[in-house]
Amino acid sequence: MEIVLRFVDKYGFIKDTTSATSKEEICIVLSRHNLAINIVGSSCKRHDQLRATQAADIVEMLAIDDEFESGKVKNQIGTLKRVKDTRWGSHLGSICSLINMFSATCAVLRNIINDESKLNQRAEANGVYDSITSFGFVFNLHLRRDIMEITDDFCQALQSKSQDILNAMHLVSTTKILIKKFREYGWVPLLEKIKLFSSDYGIQIPDMNCPYKGGRGRSRSERDQLTVEHHFQVDIFMVTVDSQLQELNNRFKEDVMELLVLNSVLDPRNGYRSFKIEDICNLANKFYPMDFTELEKLHLKYQLKNYKLDISILPEF
Repeated sequence: MEIVLRFVDKYGFIKDTTSATSKEEICIVLSRHNLAINIVGSSCKRHDQLRATQAADIVEMLAIDDEFESGKVKNQIGTLKRVKDTRWGSHLGSICSLINMFSATCAVLRNIINDESKLNQRAEANGVYDSITSFGFVFNLHLRRDIMEITDDFCQALQSKSQDILNAMHLVSTTKILIKKFREYGWVPLLEKIKLFSSDYGIQIPDMNCPYKGGRGRSRSERDQLTVEHHFQVDIFMVTVDSQLQELNNRFKEDVMELLVLNSVLDPRNGYRSFKIEDICNLANKFYPMDFTELEKLHLKYQLKNYKLDISILPEF
């Protein structure tokens, strides 16, 4: 949920922009919707006065009245993490946050649905509630979380400002292996975990042995043999996992990975600690054959040996 504060009224006059006034306005809105609140102060200290006047208390933590009264989330206040950008780390945090706060999220939607004063919001909230409390939504939510947990280390390495190419390329290989293992052995544990989650939150679990009514693009005989479990396992689970493997294979082909690994020997950090003569020669011979004459390729190895000695002996290096 977002609350938008306007600091200009309908006549064009600027309103009071102090944090106390902003806090009061936010509290009024939340109280109107019967939401208990906890205020966490947050200020932006900048040298310019404009930025300072815009500092305001931010309402970060919402709690639902009926859940607190029943003791379900007593002393357990959290926030739904927001996807700030397209980084995978943000998406993983958002998915985990939604799973952890699933009960509170459903309670917020039910409150909106039961609020007769918000006709337009009630219809939208009702649609969202029906979607997130479906088995298909819960299945996809858990599947994506498990995949993102496998790929998270690799994605974080790619986003690092101080890029360690060798580590990133190593993570490509290990991530592929983990995804393949998940494809081979992950179906049964995933399904059991989703069934348990659905049972805890009263979500209807379909009979996996029943015929699946979908199956567009298949022949009639294939549709007759298609079960609900086959749909979730093959059409969703395997297709999603295979798409991740295909993406990794397309973006990080063997020749590309070899090029990046060989280039890493030219990294000047830590006193050229990764410097390897053979790798530099291989880099020149395999990837830049047209940029060196045969004589230059022959001399390259000995020039690099001299260079390595110079680095360790001469004071200017």
